[in-house]
Amino acid sequence: MKHDDPFKALVLTQEDGKTQCRLQDLSIAQLPAGDVTVKVDYSSLNYKDAMAVTGTGRIVRDFPMVPGIDLAGTVLESGASAYPVGSSVVLTGWSVGERYWGGYAQVQRVKSEWLVPLAPGLDSFKAMAIGTAGLTAMLCVMELEAAGIRPGAGTVLVTGASGGVGSVAVALLARLGYRVAALVQPGREAVHPYLVALGAAEVVAGPEWGEVPKPLENQRWAGAVDTVGSKVLTRVLASMDYGGAVAACGLAGGFDLPGTVMPFILRGVRLQGVDSVMCPAARRREAWERLGRVYGDTPFADIVMTAGLAQVPQLAAKMMAGGNRGRYVVDVNQ
Repeated sequence: MKHDDPFKALVLTQEDGKTQCRLQDLSIAQLPAGDVTVKVDYSSLNYKDAMAVTGTGRIVRDFPMVPGIDLAGTVLESGASAYPVGSSVVLTGWSVGERYWGGYAQVQRVKSEWLVPLAPGLDSFKAMAIGTAGLTAMLCVMELEAAGIRPGAGTVLVTGASGGVGSVAVALLARLGYRVAALVQPGREAVHPYLVALGAAEVVAGPEWGEVPKPLENQRWAGAVDTVGSKVLTRVLASMDYGGAVAACGLAGGFDLPGTVMPFILRGVRLQGVDSVMCPAARRREAWERLGRVYGDTPFADIVMTAGLAQVPQLAAKMMAGGNRGRYVVDVNQ
């Protein structure tokens, strides 16, 4: 591919204080600095991507911006010995799609230290079906394991279970032998069969999850993966078994935590934060290799929908309205 050959990219600009999203032709010569150029096969649509595309919050601060916090593809040009031309690579996090141009382009140039090799058992599509959501879910599982939470210890709760991280976490935990409970918002009964198909042993919902709990509630959960925060996380902590652990990775319901220290000092509950954006490379590789072993034979038909670049703005608006289920893989060449 020549440096002036055109390719498609979704580009965000800001006009009169409002974010605009358009499909444009770019060339390699227009790409930002980096030592590896990647022919992108797939990206994905995450909640943070939806915020960027719809102009919600301040995810993107510099314009123009190519969003997309994930990408998977093949190295076209390389100045890094670890990633020769033809290598299959994955990129998630590192503020790509926020501060640096991201995956919603058919070609992208990035820093080699942001990349990891495509894990055995995965191809580009499966890697993006998992994406940041799957990496985050696996990091959460690894934290629960480090806290001594094993299959058979009791039920592990996943909050925000129908979303991207939640869906993968439910499926991942079930595949690893845990008994999983999936928490969803009241009124979303339509997603219950989907979550059961992913491996949830029970689906939990109720108005109490929107209320601040007592300092200690009845013990229900051996472990938990929380993607919601706020009152939901507070109730999860108040309902943990003695010695239980919570891996917290999201704040879809808010960044506050209106609770007490009682679960920590009277039940020995552990709260572990999980970050996939700046996660060190060695731990990323370990997580991706484990995901490859778990998901290598998975067709992903029940959890993934595929869309082209032109569909991203509409899907992003739907996600922000709370209408999503599972994972969206973005085929940048569609």
